[in-house]
Amino acid sequence: MAKRKDSTILLTKEEAQAAKGWVTLDAKGKTLGRFASEVAQILRGKHKTNFTPHVDSGDGVIVLNAEHVVVSGNKEAQKLYRHYTGHIGGLREIPYRVMKERKPTYILRHAVQGMMPKTKLGKAQLKRLRIFAGETHNLAAQKPLLVEV
Repeated sequence: MAKRKDSTILLTKEEAQAAKGWVTLDAKGKTLGRFASEVAQILRGKHKTNFTPHVDSGDGVIVLNAEHVVVSGNKEAQKLYRHYTGHIGGLREIPYRVMKERKPTYILRHAVQGMMPKTKLGKAQLKRLRIFAGETHNLAAQKPLLVEV
């Protein structure tokens, strides 16, 4: 059977595995939400021409300078991170400024995680996200490409 010219090309699992790579992004001075959406796109593989929704075709992402990400407006004073301890009355609220001092990588990971699909595939794609607070990383063996977003 002849293949139609305008048909959609779907990747197989093996083809997607062969085409994976690593990308390095610098978060210095970037807006949190806009930067997180770019990272989520790369993790999912939507930046590639042969994107297939049900196949893990995304690249790994290394984020540097996570402590220098910025938020707009009054979010720095008003944004809260909530988690539940599991005990009665155990709802904890941590302000953005405190979280930035304690765990600057959590802020970006939380934002990207909210933009990923809540499925097994999304969890597998999130495992290829590496976030570093400073300028250096220990993933030179992956030969990541430095990309400007």
